[in-house]
Amino acid sequence: MKILIQQSAGRLTALAALLVAGGCANTVPAPPATPTACADLNGLALKASTIGLPTTGAVVTSAAVVSAAGAGVAAVAEYCKVLGDINPVDPTAPKIKFQVNLPANWNGKALMFGGGGYNGVLATGLGNVPAGPTDKPAPLARGYATFGSDSGHQANANGSRDGTFGANDEALRNFSSDAIKKTRDAAINIIQTRYAARAQKTYFAGGSTGGREALFAVQNWPQDFDGAIVLYPAWNAAVLDLQFGRITRELAKPGAYPNRAKRKLMYDAAMAACDGLDGAMDGLISNVSACNASFNLTTATLANKPLRCAGGVDAGDTCLSDAQIAGYVVTNTPLVLNYTPASGETTYPGFNAWGTDFGNPSASPLQPTVLTLALGTEQPANPMPGVKPATTTTMATSPPYGATFWDQWVKYFVTRDANFNSLSLDPQNPGVYQARIVQLTALQDTNKTDLSAFASKGGKLLMAHGSHDALVSTRATQQYWQRIRTAMGPAKVDSFARYYEIPGYGHAVSSVFNAAWDSLTTLENWVEKGVAPLPQTVADTAGVPGRTRPLCDYPGYAKYRGAGDLNAAASYSCAAP
Repeated sequence: MKILIQQSAGRLTALAALLVAGGCANTVPAPPATPTACADLNGLALKASTIGLPTTGAVVTSAAVVSAAGAGVAAVAEYCKVLGDINPVDPTAPKIKFQVNLPANWNGKALMFGGGGYNGVLATGLGNVPAGPTDKPAPLARGYATFGSDSGHQANANGSRDGTFGANDEALRNFSSDAIKKTRDAAINIIQTRYAARAQKTYFAGGSTGGREALFAVQNWPQDFDGAIVLYPAWNAAVLDLQFGRITRELAKPGAYPNRAKRKLMYDAAMAACDGLDGAMDGLISNVSACNASFNLTTATLANKPLRCAGGVDAGDTCLSDAQIAGYVVTNTPLVLNYTPASGETTYPGFNAWGTDFGNPSASPLQPTVLTLALGTEQPANPMPGVKPATTTTMATSPPYGATFWDQWVKYFVTRDANFNSLSLDPQNPGVYQARIVQLTALQDTNKTDLSAFASKGGKLLMAHGSHDALVSTRATQQYWQRIRTAMGPAKVDSFARYYEIPGYGHAVSSVFNAAWDSLTTLENWVEKGVAPLPQTVADTAGVPGRTRPLCDYPGYAKYRGAGDLNAAASYSCAAP
């Protein structure tokens, strides 16, 4: 087993070097002299030499006109829908499937969409940017040529939690980062062929894994992108998997997994203790740092009664046992590794657990998604419980999203043994698997802090993260933001990047504060007009529909002024913690 791991580690090192070597390539040819009709794109073959990383070329598998539809902000003009495949070098590796949308009212710009989870599902480019506004058209309707891919594999019934592709080296490299460059080059080729013109600006928008992809894009291929919208980025993905493993092993202990009623107890106790720390009892914990510093789950009370069960022994849904408290404490605290990964990431921060919705009971139509992306419905175990979709008579069931992620990562990325017991692998002391894990961090963690090449070409970066994300730690994004400011200097970073935290917002969706922010217009104004971001406002579409809050430059938070409508951004100012 050790020999196999060492051989695989050597291949990953060589292939990582190839990635870097190919990262500067921009081999997209000049546009043709005349435009190409939509139907004539069908069957278009792209040579491998037109794609900046190794492939055996690409082909358009279908191209068809989609008629205009919708009304108001949902109106979309006629566009040409293009589907295609990027063919692998390894004949056993899956293809990268992609989609490009070419509007009749093209604005001369392009926008790439990132994926989510382990991908495997086509990012169609038809929707809005992550946490996009509800009162503005989506990018395609604005005239953008949009595109995305499945990152180089097609998911099984586990959907975005399917990690089986990790058993193939090329598929793993594509998911880790290569598919970004390959998809971009193929799409830009097609855009130029359709319009006989180059895209004047190309942007990237993504959240979670897509946020990691956006950071990879501007770090590795800065000349390919003019700006990026980065939401809740899983930038240190491999070390996040290790943190998932630490949390999963804790939740798998007898009595440690909290049911939904107990999750609500923790949430309510934290809200009672921390809601007012921003100056208003407004249903949001905005002063998160103060809450983290002051709230103690072991001594917390709710309605003047201790939250901890008497003697720490589970006594039903009115209290938390010591085992359940321990699970939350592990979630709230950092992973610290006893070895040094190739990426240098020796730790992963804890999550802002206090006041986070881990899947509370709720009638909100968004809550099933919140539940799925948080603690799910099944305790982690060996074998790991499966992901079961909802039927007409049953609700969807699954273990915590992070537990399935860990299980798949261990089985297909690390050990490449589908029968391996992932609960038996200690992420802090992985033994014979340490070398493999070290190498995987070189592929998956995107942590370059010198973004000078991107900034020098005029690139702009907008980053945001919900303060109560149960799947990707907000503290990790703070960590990356602070690093680039240290490496490049605050003044330089402020000239091309912003980072905001959204109060109450969870991962991708939230029934507490579901964010809607017109980040794309802000990015356009900064890149294309030289107008730095003016004070930003984010709206809630679910918790209290229509309420607004200021987006504060990190580390600022929205503090109530002491008077005015609790649901209006104007009643709050940005304060230092």
